[in-house]
Amino acid sequence: MNARLRTARRTYVDASVFGGVFDDEFCEASARFFEQAVGGRFLILTSALIAEEIADAPPEVQKLYDSHIATAEILVIDHVVLDLQAAYLGAAIVTSKWADDALHVALATVGGADLIVSWNFRHIVHVDKAPRYNAVNRLHGFSEVAIHAPNEVIEYEDGEEI
Repeated sequence: MNARLRTARRTYVDASVFGGVFDDEFCEASARFFEQAVGGRFLILTSALIAEEIADAPPEVQKLYDSHIATAEILVIDHVVLDLQAAYLGAAIVTSKWADDALHVALATVGGADLIVSWNFRHIVHVDKAPRYNAVNRLHGFSEVAIHAPNEVIEYEDGEEI
């Protein structure tokens, strides 16, 4: 493994960030996030779940996703991930209607992500939900994972992070 990847933050990036590049509200921070991933600040973690969501996205989002797949780490949905997802649902962090959101967090956690990046403010990047996901993680022997929107993790031109 080269030095660039050793220092990169292992970052689970959900479909909303890929789509955010093409959304007026989220484009600047999303595009900068991917630029910095290419520059070695972030190692993108993805999964079959994200690929499935991207398959229904507009072609430009699919093309962006495909451009990052070669350097991304693809996480696997296995029984450990599904058990953790069930624990989140059992703790009523989200309802079964939003089970895929819990699955994203479980994939990131089991996959050893340092960070989850998402624009999903309702079920993932939420002041009440993130601590609850991490409480369940601790109860099940996993490390906590930081959960943020892209604008909270990118480096800005002056070298300062928010």
